[in-house]
Amino acid sequence: MPTAPDPTTAPESVPLHRDGLTPPLIAATALPEHVALVMDGNGRWANSRGLARTEGHRIGEATMMDVIAGGVELGIKEMSVYAFSTENWRRSPAEVRFLMGFARTALRAQTDDLNDWGVQVRWVGREPKLWKSVLKEVRRAERITAGNSTMVLNMCLNYGGRAEIADAARAIGQEIAAGRLKPASITEKTIQRYLYSPAMRDVDLFIRTSGEQRTSNFLMWSSAYAELYFTDLPWPEFNRAELWRACVAYASRNRRFGGAIDAVAGKAEDGQ
Repeated sequence: MPTAPDPTTAPESVPLHRDGLTPPLIAATALPEHVALVMDGNGRWANSRGLARTEGHRIGEATMMDVIAGGVELGIKEMSVYAFSTENWRRSPAEVRFLMGFARTALRAQTDDLNDWGVQVRWVGREPKLWKSVLKEVRRAERITAGNSTMVLNMCLNYGGRAEIADAARAIGQEIAAGRLKPASITEKTIQRYLYSPAMRDVDLFIRTSGEQRTSNFLMWSSAYAELYFTDLPWPEFNRAELWRACVAYASRNRRFGGAIDAVAGKAEDGQ
């Protein structure tokens, strides 16, 4: 029988550069600035090997660091990882305890590497229910990495897209009730100011692993025009090379943001 994983043991350190792996050459104008990651499939990957779901989360943590390193190498400016959703509280108490304990331990173990890589950590999510010890570690990571500018890493812990929009609406309603904001003056930029991370860029590339093709309540506002990329690989089998593959696919897409060019009309004008 597989040994139950110890949540106090963090994954091994991941190098920023791996021998024999070179990121692809992608023009800066074709590179996604903000990549969002739904790291799905940890539990199923572990169960398929006769292991507890928690072991999949442990391996998935090392995968996350490898993918972050790949993003730094490629020049991605912002990355958001769906570490724990507001819906994940519905999982078994044992799995929730493991995830909270492991998040706390992993954050402490990884902060120095992230800082060395020039990564600025930001926590995105709701405070209620989140373990105080986890919040303490993520706040510590924010303080240590505050001056970094190579990449912003949004650690989405106790996060839900609908919850974020509902919380923003509530805050705006309070401002209106207090007479500090007029309903007629509310715009998309107003709403952006009341989201958990007002400085967050719009998501350019949204990646989900493990074959599921849905966004699962992740960054709903920021992902309005994101390019979606789905892979059958479970998260523990994803890596920086797969991230690069997704970015190459992104670079080949034509993003119109609701606009369009009438190709037929264009040809007719060219023939005149």
